Amino acid sequence: MLVPSLFNTNFVDAFFNDNFDRRPSMLKTSGSSLMNTDIREFKDHYEMELELPGYQKENIHATLKDGYLTIDATREETQEEGTEAGVYLRRERYVGKIERTFFVGEDLKETDIKAGFENGILKVNIPKVEYKPEVEEAKNIFIE
Repeated sequence: MLVPSLFNTNFVDAFFNDNFDRRPSMLKTSGSSLMNTDIREFKDHYEMELELPGYQKENIHATLKDGYLTIDATREETQEEGTEAGVYLRRERYVGKIERTFFVGEDLKETDIKAGFENGILKVNIPKVEYKPEVEEAKNIFIE
């Protein structure tokens, strides 16, 4: 049986699977608003601000490999014991690992990049490095 669809979605399935909770925060896909990033350019450096609310500094790591800066953060669920704490019917917190990767240039070293974490914001300063393309010397081929 063919079921009519509206905008390429099955209307009947969407209606019966709807939880009728249309708050904007519920419409986002899981993890879609994690690690929002702003990047600003200054005369001699770039500044990145990554939102990491609820994360602890010791659970945030930044690595530089082959010109790519990777930032990852992990958050674990805390278990609350006892009946006085109550029983959660629903918890809307992200638990797990998130990661973002940015190309910053192959000429940078990890000591060139400075980072600080305060009030849920990770600020990363990346110096501008003048790109110097390698010019290959012309090599003569011996012709017999």
